[in-house]
Amino acid sequence: MEHTLEIGLRGHGINENLPPEDAEGNIEYKLKLIHPTKSRFEHLVTQMKWRLQEGHGEAIYEIGVEDSGLLTGLSDSEMDLSVHTLRRMASKLGATVTLLRNRTIPTENQENGEAAEFRHAAEFLVRKVPDDQQFIELRVAVLGNADAGKSTLLGVLTHGELDNGRGRARLNVFRHLHEIQSGRTSSISHEILGFDSVGEVVNYSDSRTAEDICENSTKIISFVDLAGHQKYLRTTISGLTAYVPDFVCLVISANNGMAGTAKEHLGLALALRVPIFVVINKIDLCPPSMTARVMEQVKLVLTSPGCKKTPFRIHNRDDAITAASCFTGDSYSTSTTPIFFTSSVTGENLDLLTTFLNVLPQFQSLKEQERKIQESPEFQIDSVFTVPAAGPVVGGTLVRGVVLEGSELLLGPADSGEFVPVRVSTLHRNRTPCRVVRAGQAATLALARSEDNLSIRKGMVLVSSGRTPRSCKQFEADTTVLYHSTAISKKNFQATVYCGNVRQTAVIVTMDKELVRTNERALITFRFIKQPEYLQVGSRLVLRDGRNKGIGIGIITKVTPYQHSSSLLTDT
Repeated sequence: MEHTLEIGLRGHGINENLPPEDAEGNIEYKLKLIHPTKSRFEHLVTQMKWRLQEGHGEAIYEIGVEDSGLLTGLSDSEMDLSVHTLRRMASKLGATVTLLRNRTIPTENQENGEAAEFRHAAEFLVRKVPDDQQFIELRVAVLGNADAGKSTLLGVLTHGELDNGRGRARLNVFRHLHEIQSGRTSSISHEILGFDSVGEVVNYSDSRTAEDICENSTKIISFVDLAGHQKYLRTTISGLTAYVPDFVCLVISANNGMAGTAKEHLGLALALRVPIFVVINKIDLCPPSMTARVMEQVKLVLTSPGCKKTPFRIHNRDDAITAASCFTGDSYSTSTTPIFFTSSVTGENLDLLTTFLNVLPQFQSLKEQERKIQESPEFQIDSVFTVPAAGPVVGGTLVRGVVLEGSELLLGPADSGEFVPVRVSTLHRNRTPCRVVRAGQAATLALARSEDNLSIRKGMVLVSSGRTPRSCKQFEADTTVLYHSTAISKKNFQATVYCGNVRQTAVIVTMDKELVRTNERALITFRFIKQPEYLQVGSRLVLRDGRNKGIGIGIITKVTPYQHSSSLLTDT
């Protein structure tokens, strides 16, 4: 049975309708834009500005389409005049217009029912980098089993050179000597792919540095390359929870299918509610019959009760744009899962993947983004460096708020649970200096400290100095066990807790059930066995019991403030 998606103008066939226009979001329908009056033109410009804000700098305009979604189409002259007006509107806002696709709609002759003339409907991408940003950015985490070709695929995309069939392209993204020797990723690495104002790829093939790519791009895709081997699953889960990716790219080898950790990685992405697209790689190694079997295997997994996704195989450029358009609004609510078939050796279908990435919209809604920006800052630290000239440098993700050069923040929690004041001296994003970092962006911060013996570790946070942050060692979570070989009980249970940038072993203090088995839910109180951490109510967490291959997810419902023993003695 064929499960692939067909969506009106956005599918293989030409149907009469699109879904009715939504008053919110970044998609606008216009039947025609011919010789508007001055007041009408100003209204259209205001409307475009609203759509661009909704799409974080990107908007889709469907010309020749009525508000109801009916594909009426325009004549050649009407389309030319409408496009001219659209470009004038964009020029007024400093935006660019790129044609994504054009549709020919036959109109029937009333007498004999034959096609009398052809009319046109067109889809345009309008892009304008927000005034307070250097470029539009999306984060994509790359998952998949070892030997699926993840690092090789990223090497080809970001450096513009095809692989030689022996892994030459992946050498550009490996960070350590042992990774080069083994051919396997063991750490978290970052690569960027840029697109200019007209959708052309900007990568290291025509730019010498990451700074050049950022300077010449209006949109940046930041790839987070995660380890595929079972041995490095801790690192992979940490990367997923700490970097808060907008999308997950699940890479599957065409000659192995859903083998090894592929299903486990898919389950993690689903548990964390991150939208997914699939890349079936290495198709140059397999005959069509084998790739067809892998496609059936992937479809079987995606349509299973645990996933409830609709596979959408990408055959052409039109399909790629269709798939990207499905991820509007609440990206997780869509059931569509695009599937690409690629080869890093021959380059087959890589252009479809880059077209998809170019049109792919922001994950968060404008309201959610603005709400997070207005909150007090919280920067989660997941890497620590010591630079001789700059002192301590921390890398991570700003979960909420805004951080500027010179911001006074609190760093912690230390082993005692306390926070100490620090000042941000410089900021970098994508290896490029910047003056401001906003909620949802990854960055590195150089810190000026008042204490020379200040100890910084992964899992710490930087929060506003105007707050009184509380660390915790004990917390309560509404927990669901996704899989466990036996059952979870209070006695002798230990699991690693992953929550944002926090990764630490915890034990169970209390449970509202005696035993919790696979697919069961319970309210559990945990206690960290080492130092206190900074957690907030409502945060999502992942539990992993390595000994029994158990895994679970949860939402923190209560946090108990930590009191150090020395402070308790002082109080008494």
